Amino acid sequence: MLRLSALYRYPLKSGKAETLQAIGLDKLGLDGDRRWMLVDEASGRFLTQRAVAKMSQLSALWNSAGGLTLSSPGIAPLAVALPGSDAELRGVTIWRDTLRVPDAGDAAAAWVSDFIGKPTRLVQVPLERARTTQNGYGKDDDKVGFADGFPLLLIGQSSLDDLSQRIGRPMEMLRFRPNLVIEGGEAFAEDGWKRVRIGDVEFRVVKSCSRCILTTIDPASGERSADREPLTTLKTYREQDGDVMFGQNLVNDGPGHLEVGMPVTVLE
Repeated sequence: MLRLSALYRYPLKSGKAETLQAIGLDKLGLDGDRRWMLVDEASGRFLTQRAVAKMSQLSALWNSAGGLTLSSPGIAPLAVALPGSDAELRGVTIWRDTLRVPDAGDAAAAWVSDFIGKPTRLVQVPLERARTTQNGYGKDDDKVGFADGFPLLLIGQSSLDDLSQRIGRPMEMLRFRPNLVIEGGEAFAEDGWKRVRIGDVEFRVVKSCSRCILTTIDPASGERSADREPLTTLKTYREQDGDVMFGQNLVNDGPGHLEVGMPVTVLE
């Protein structure tokens, strides 16, 4: 039997993961997932671990006031308020998308600039300013916050186990930054799914996820693996049209609630 075995949220794009037991879903995926992002102050271009590996050591967690608490070893934490309706809008670029989103203010900017080592701003995306998902996949009104292309990423535990066995050492699931981990199926069973139901929520499986250099960063230490694993091994058996595929991008059809342990039903 298939079941939801883990839930992860990433409040800040490319920041540390938050392990959850239960979470709600809105139009942009898991409540509060990748609604905040760091951008270069001069260009507005988004920053991730691809270029700044130490972002893996940046903890950004939602706080009870509805804002974000930033912390990292050796730096005093900072509570950042959710930008109000009168907040300054900043033009930002994420991949090919350009949009204007609320800036979190100068105190947050000073903190993240100190951490990154160059002038940086913290921005937040409200639902009404969200992007449309990648063209050619899903529905025209599917939306995404600051995740790369789609609101949710699902990976089967058996798929990771298969990869770890081929590499010869265990790989951490968080290298791949999924939201949903499913156990009980065969390795890469998720490649063949089109629609699934978890609890009362239905999800469309819209596109395989192509993987990049970010997977070679140890999420615990922030160090890159010298042997370029797991990408090196993935390339030997998961390459497709020049891209390395691992995991499936999902869109949830409507709001709902998820809990670890819920049964998963493949509908199509």
